[in-house]
Amino acid sequence: MRHRLWHHPALSSLLLLLTWLCMPAMADEDSAALETAFELFQSKSFDHKAEGIELIARSGHERSKTILEALLKSRLFIKRDDKQIVIGEKLGKQYRINSALAAENLGTIKKRKLKKVGINNNLRRQIRTALATIDLSHPDPSVRLEAAQSMTGKTDQASLDLFRTILKLEQDSKVREALLNALAIAQLDAPDPQERLKAIDQVAGNLDPAIRAKLAHLEQDKNYPEVAQAAKRALDSIEFKLQIFSVLETLFFGVSLGSVLVLAAIGLAITFGVMGVINMAHGELIMLGAYTTYLIQQLLPDYTGVSLLISIPAAFVVSGLVGILIERTVIRFLYGRPLETLLATFGISLILQQLVRTLISPQNVPVSNPEWMSGALEINSVLALTYNRLYIILFCLLVFIALFLILKRTSLGLQVRAVSQNRDMARAMGVRSARVDALTFGLGSGIAGVAGVALSQLTNVGPNLGQSYIIDSFMVVVFGGVGNLWGTLVGGLSLGVANKILEPWSGAVLAKILVLVFIILFIQKRPRGLFPQKGRAAGD
Repeated sequence: MRHRLWHHPALSSLLLLLTWLCMPAMADEDSAALETAFELFQSKSFDHKAEGIELIARSGHERSKTILEALLKSRLFIKRDDKQIVIGEKLGKQYRINSALAAENLGTIKKRKLKKVGINNNLRRQIRTALATIDLSHPDPSVRLEAAQSMTGKTDQASLDLFRTILKLEQDSKVREALLNALAIAQLDAPDPQERLKAIDQVAGNLDPAIRAKLAHLEQDKNYPEVAQAAKRALDSIEFKLQIFSVLETLFFGVSLGSVLVLAAIGLAITFGVMGVINMAHGELIMLGAYTTYLIQQLLPDYTGVSLLISIPAAFVVSGLVGILIERTVIRFLYGRPLETLLATFGISLILQQLVRTLISPQNVPVSNPEWMSGALEINSVLALTYNRLYIILFCLLVFIALFLILKRTSLGLQVRAVSQNRDMARAMGVRSARVDALTFGLGSGIAGVAGVALSQLTNVGPNLGQSYIIDSFMVVVFGGVGNLWGTLVGGLSLGVANKILEPWSGAVLAKILVLVFIILFIQKRPRGLFPQKGRAAGD
């Protein structure tokens, strides 16, 4: 009778839980419990072995989980000569053995000198429950979560009693959700149809894939039409929520793509809006920012996060200085000649590409993401927001706000707005338009470099990086309104979302074509874009 108590599911689960909650026990007592369990394993009685399994699980010994896992995988043996319990790993015709208690390497031994500790299906279920108890009592929530998920759909009455007991004490929301899902799936398998109906009502709207699969199975149940209809209603409710989260995911990816377009175009919006310069080298200024990130990361290989933060001002300075150099040496002589400016800047873009190929590499170079940009923010089982895209969206907004404040709250911004609206009047008021042009071109180029830092975290960094974004940048600027920051923001986000909405049913290439056709038609109706520039630009 004493041995049969160990098979009582609620009692054994409660004993395991209470033991682990009251840990740690003394090391000597733990080892003594294991030695007693090993003696019980010598017996042929499954009842004795069940008692031994409980002793190991309740011991709190650091080796208890390893021993139980070895027993479950039929890797626990008894040495025939000295009756020592060992863990064996097959190596050809021999076994490499370790002491089960002390993890001491005991060398290799022939198979005939070992006797396997045999178990049956009841003991296997008991071991799984014991292992789940150990992991569900672990201080690390991720370990508890993994244990709960591993037991989902494989629960017996003992596991369910254990889950109910642990659920009252669990504080972590993700672990609680996993435990509730495991209980719900078990209740969906209840033999009583009324219990199934009650369980279906409880899981209606639950997005867990295992629950959806179980409901889909119940929907085909012809023996109980009421259960099948209830399962169908629950699945319809879940499908509606899935569609909502699918739309939210599409919007997220669209906003993240739009943020990239805004970052790539916002510098161009300044130079194009103020000076009317069609700068075909803008993409290469973005590329220089990305390569600046790569070179700084090579100098600080062990500090990826720090190197990325340093790269932001460094890329601004590098691309900004190159932009000022281009304006002072080439563009200043070509004002008023847009076709020649286009050809000249296109030539500069080819020179910058070849310069990078010669000095760094003609191949793509790797730029690592810092740890805090890796992974995703899990909203639920069907929606996860990647951290790198979240940071890009936030970074885009910060750059936009910084640039907006520069143009609205500084003397340089006042002069830029004056020159963009009426260059001749600004000159008459004493504004040095040549200096403003150089600084404006440098500011726009520096913003392009900062965009390159962001792009280095999303895509490959290579000599042709800028070519992928120059056309999109012009599309955003023209669509939003030349020289208008708000137009660039709204235009970039709108085009990004439109692309992601069209892609699922038209494909990426056709989606871009459709967006381009839309912009062409839109410009026919509103030549100055969504937010037309005022002053001089409005009359051009």
